[in-house]
Amino acid sequence: MKRIRYCSDCKIYTLMEKCAKCGKDTIINSPTRYSRDELITKYRREIKRNTLKEKGLYG
Repeated sequence: MKRIRYCSDCKIYTLMEKCAKCGKDTIINSPTRYSRDELITKYRREIKRNTLKEKGLYG
């Protein structure tokens, strides 16, 4: 399965490894996969909880 790629020079998305307009290499432009076992997950959840508390959405 191909992943979507991005040309930072032309600001376009493509499935090709080289940009069709400028010919430069493209990069994979997708977020990292989420894992509950990840080392920094604890901190990510804590930041989310604090943000929700500030907005009054966390009880």
